[in-house]
Amino acid sequence: MRAWRQFLRAHSYVTRKLESDLEAEHHLPLASYDVLVQLSEAPEGALRMNELAEAVLLSRSGLTRLVDRLERESLVERRSCPSDARGTLATLTPEGRQRLRVASRTHLAGVSKHVTSHFSPDELDTLADLLGRLDHYPPARQPPGGGCGQGA
Repeated sequence: MRAWRQFLRAHSYVTRKLESDLEAEHHLPLASYDVLVQLSEAPEGALRMNELAEAVLLSRSGLTRLVDRLERESLVERRSCPSDARGTLATLTPEGRQRLRVASRTHLAGVSKHVTSHFSPDELDTLADLLGRLDHYPPARQPPGGGCGQGA
């Protein structure tokens, strides 16, 4: 139980610090930052809403509210899947990409300060391997055509 409690305490501490840094410097909540990161790493900067919800570990309704806010800030836009009218894509806008670029400096500095600077390179490799055993969310695999069924 000691390991479990330390894991929870560390996660809570680091999350609060990263959130605080992003909010203070960029008025950007950590969950919003995560959405922008996921979209920036997706083919063509777009993911289906259900894929995005899974990637950021939010419920569908929680993600919908978050994307609504990001849309009002012109950081993300929704569009229909060209070949599947039932599907909706969340797409990173140029403004969203720029906001992410600026905020990522703060986030990476926070990760360094609050996490990686406390471990040697070998310890970080070991930590990544150990935590990898708990990861049951493999990276989303995009079908040909960006997840809307077009192409191939």
